[in-house]
Amino acid sequence: MHLHFDCFSGISGDMTLGALVDLGLSPRALRQGLKALPLSGYRLKVSKVYRGPIHATKVEVVIPRVAEKRRSWLQIRRLLTTSRLPPHVKKQALAVFERIATAEGTVHGQDPTDVSFHEVGAIDALVDIVGGLLGCYELGVKTFSAAPVNVGSGTIDGAHGTLPVPGPAVAELAKGHPIYSQGPAMELTTPTGMALLTTLTQTFGRLPLVVPGAVGYGAGTANPQDWPNVLRVFLAAPGLTPSPLPAGEGFEADQVIQLETNIDDMNPQLYEMVMERLFENGALDVSLTPTIMKRNRPGIILTVLAHPEHAGMLTQLLFRETTTLGVRSRLVNRTTLSRSMQTIRLPQGRVRVKTVRVGKTVKYRPEFQDCQAIAQQTGIPVQEVIEQVMQSVRHKGP
Repeated sequence: MHLHFDCFSGISGDMTLGALVDLGLSPRALRQGLKALPLSGYRLKVSKVYRGPIHATKVEVVIPRVAEKRRSWLQIRRLLTTSRLPPHVKKQALAVFERIATAEGTVHGQDPTDVSFHEVGAIDALVDIVGGLLGCYELGVKTFSAAPVNVGSGTIDGAHGTLPVPGPAVAELAKGHPIYSQGPAMELTTPTGMALLTTLTQTFGRLPLVVPGAVGYGAGTANPQDWPNVLRVFLAAPGLTPSPLPAGEGFEADQVIQLETNIDDMNPQLYEMVMERLFENGALDVSLTPTIMKRNRPGIILTVLAHPEHAGMLTQLLFRETTTLGVRSRLVNRTTLSRSMQTIRLPQGRVRVKTVRVGKTVKYRPEFQDCQAIAQQTGIPVQEVIEQVMQSVRHKGP
């Protein structure tokens, strides 16, 4: 499923939770999922409210009593790491909090590891962030997009005194993403909301081609006159053409996301590390294609294929690790051949062999790295090792 955030009145953690519940996320499932987080001292209050003419869902994190203490980013990271959250949700939550800590550290001149949150703020942020990610997980959301974000205007009073809107942390988190100011003079986007959005979202712009299945409205705390302070979200199936080949009979059909960027000003030595990082973070394939860019500059088209749930983190990685200023993304249909793996034992060592079937035809692909390792250890030419593997495979049969 695809989720589109319509941030015409900004975004916050509680607005996100409210919008997901309004879509159909069960409050009971949300509360049950949050039990995987070793956190207490709060309760979730879910209610229906009006914001202007719009009937929306309000989810509030109620914290009756709390100790006057602070939680550091390192403590929060330890709490998330030791939780029983689904691995994908845990990884996303760590990424969101790291973004917040980095932004807060930048604007306050601190190392991110020294950033801390007051206990109320820490509990509220943990529930909002983890709850929002769990909600997307429960609803089966794989890809995300968002409209430009309305950040509000005016000033806010905080622990550090009077600050302009958007607050410094929101402004830092918004780097590289489209924002604007409209409506009442107030804060419409919080650091929690912006961190969630920029971690999850691959594409900012107009509503993409989708088939909406549900629309949800999450209410903000403030209820300004003549302004619907809600976050609207669309839950949809992407509007794509069918896969060219049906699944079955040796074929497997699925959808992957293609990330692509053009680069003409980066040291070529860096690409090896960039590719390694991309594969470590879920890339299925990475390719570099030479091209000629504006002013006849030689450049590289960097293309990444990945499962949709990894697209957000991979996009962030491209922004961090390369000189790119923009990343294109699109869902693409993919048809692959069914495959299996077997291990062939040679006198010199073991080699994994990929077995692929196309109708009645069987193809074998020895893992080159295994053959290369044997060649390096024994001095035998790598092509000879591959031939030995193929002879053994043919003798063994499918």
